Amino acid sequence: MTLAVETTTLKVQLRLAGGWFTACGLDALLPGRGAAVLLPDGRQVALFRDRAGRLYAIDNRDPFTGAAVLSRGLTGTHEGRPFVASPLLKQRFDLAGGECLDDEAVRVTAYEVRAV
Repeated sequence: MTLAVETTTLKVQLRLAGGWFTACGLDALLPGRGAAVLLPDGRQVALFRDRAGRLYAIDNRDPFTGAAVLSRGLTGTHEGRPFVASPLLKQRFDLAGGECLDDEAVRVTAYEVRAV
């Protein structure tokens, strides 16, 4: 008798206006690093998984420069808030809500995200 290893791959999904969109497999997200995902309408989202396994999704476009680079930023926490710092001008964006921690007037869209 031959035994096969059964694997269950969790998928990361984002809530969009039309329902849940499957972005990637959970194993594609390395803790502390971002990944860019192309949405059906052509926009990009930056996905993050922290070391505790929590998932975050925000717009990938840096509102200060217009470049799609937030998925390449450095992650950290400030006063208990998880953030990503843009690799260009270093502004920090809250991963849970999208607020810019360095300029209250600026924000990016944050998406509801889940692993199923």
